[in-house]
Amino acid sequence: MPHKKEAWKDEMYGDEVREKLEAFAEQGWDAIPEDERDEWFSRFKFWGVFHHRGGQESYFMMRLTNCGGVLEPGQLKAIGEVARDYARGPVENPEFGDGWIDFTTRQSIQLHWLKLEDIPEIWEKLEAVGVSSRSAGGDTMRNISGCPVAGKAEEYVESRELLDEIQADVRGDDGLANMPRKFNISVTGCRQGCAQDSINDIGLEPAHKFVDGEEVKGFNVRVGGGLGGREPREARPLDLFVTRDQAKATVRAFVEYYHEAGNRENRSKNRARFFVDEHGTDAIREELDDRLDFDLERAGTDFRGEYTYNAGKSSERGAHDHVGVYDQKDGKNYVGLSVPVGRMPAEDAIELADLASAYGSGEIRLSRRQNPLIVDVPDDKLANLLNEDLLDTYRPEPNPFEQGAMACTGTEFCSLALTETKARMARMLQWLAREVELPDDVDRIKIHYSGCTADCGQAMTADIGLQGMRARKNGEMVEALDVGVGGGIGEDPTFIEWVRQRVPADEVPGMIANLVEAYAALREESGARAGHRNGGGEAAGGQTFREWVDATGHETIVELAEPEEVEGYEDPCLADGKQSWYPFADGESPAPTDAEGQPLSADD
Repeated sequence: MPHKKEAWKDEMYGDEVREKLEAFAEQGWDAIPEDERDEWFSRFKFWGVFHHRGGQESYFMMRLTNCGGVLEPGQLKAIGEVARDYARGPVENPEFGDGWIDFTTRQSIQLHWLKLEDIPEIWEKLEAVGVSSRSAGGDTMRNISGCPVAGKAEEYVESRELLDEIQADVRGDDGLANMPRKFNISVTGCRQGCAQDSINDIGLEPAHKFVDGEEVKGFNVRVGGGLGGREPREARPLDLFVTRDQAKATVRAFVEYYHEAGNRENRSKNRARFFVDEHGTDAIREELDDRLDFDLERAGTDFRGEYTYNAGKSSERGAHDHVGVYDQKDGKNYVGLSVPVGRMPAEDAIELADLASAYGSGEIRLSRRQNPLIVDVPDDKLANLLNEDLLDTYRPEPNPFEQGAMACTGTEFCSLALTETKARMARMLQWLAREVELPDDVDRIKIHYSGCTADCGQAMTADIGLQGMRARKNGEMVEALDVGVGGGIGEDPTFIEWVRQRVPADEVPGMIANLVEAYAALREESGARAGHRNGGGEAAGGQTFREWVDATGHETIVELAEPEEVEGYEDPCLADGKQSWYPFADGESPAPTDAEGQPLSADD
């Protein structure tokens, strides 16, 4: 029997939901029948509109969509202005205040604290500059990810136009809008692997092979990657090579196959990774052979050995991310800024957009690590851009903990999360930067934090991965974290191994410090003694954190990862924030509220 959400979608889904949502917005929160809210909230997701969690009734998040992380001139400024004017709640966040944007791990943006009544006006302002929220959530093909500098930096196979073609002709096909579950597509044209094909439902990775005696560039195809539910899967190769001209049809064929044959009954087992488990790669390849009008070629030679993006390799091998100053192929530069945990106040986002126009083309690109890039900066403007005050806050050369950090939404707004994430991670990063010394050649330690096992923060792929749990401490229920080490994407994608479980949140910074300090002291060096950022000495290369974890062994890592309370770190919400309407607020929730944010009387 199909899941109840399939019945809801059969009644109404896709574009027709927008008209109904606009009618609810005109009438106000109370117009949504209480006994129908679950189904309406489920339908709203197609338009990127997500209701916040319990206690925050009448407040919504909006997720935007922009293929491959491209924000055209004027778009970020419009988003920032919407955040400034509409994304304001009844309580300030202790670390970030009120009115901000969140950069996401799928190269897009989320807005929070939106009132239902404001949604149509927000759409009008965003769509006036070409920004859409359509198909940004729900059982759809989500934002297509790619190299954020596709078309700007060197690629083995140019992918920018291909991304746009898949966006228009596959993701934009109304006939494929209602998928069994959300579906992720990635295209990597560069040799760094920055679209992370290994953790997508279908991923194209650059490859080449000899066909009829001639070297041909194209892509190898992988399917069935994903992270959630403590059941991660590396995307598996289909032993299939396609040319640039065959790539879109190949993506479409797999999307159509999953759309038709995917499980619509058991939502805990119907993501594409389970679809691949069930059918197997050989059968899927045969199915694609039947659906495609060209002869299939066996996989070519890929460049996975050169992948450096979140791959656990030394930075001397290549970039781990896009933070820093880099050359474009046209002789200009792009500047990647580090935004700790991906959250930026609206005023800063507006200023960033202005800087992109003053020093570059006005275009902004977004990476999968929650960071923005200013592109098209001429050499003669670069120094002045780097001297701007905003770049003191969002530095192209951040400390190693900031540069490696990511965090999901957490209990602040998410009904699934078990712990608060972003404010905690921000404080943790500040403490680690002050207190922990690292060798000079260690320029990033990747710490990823997910509030639950859905793993939106990609904890499974981190040097140090954190996932929210709960535990008892001194007789009180507190927020806690499971901690794992040794994840990474690249030639040999691996997922973290858990070393400690249900560690009270205020003991996690000390645990990370103990582990990282052991790494700094015990790792193998390739030259002279490693220098320290705060202690001087001559820098020398040595094992990366992932290499050290692999060489040290699980039992020893467990011993070194000792939880500990530490001075100078105060957890923002150690008590079980899931039980309150907002982790940083005492007392009763003011929600639901009217269009002006005033509480609605239950007697009305």
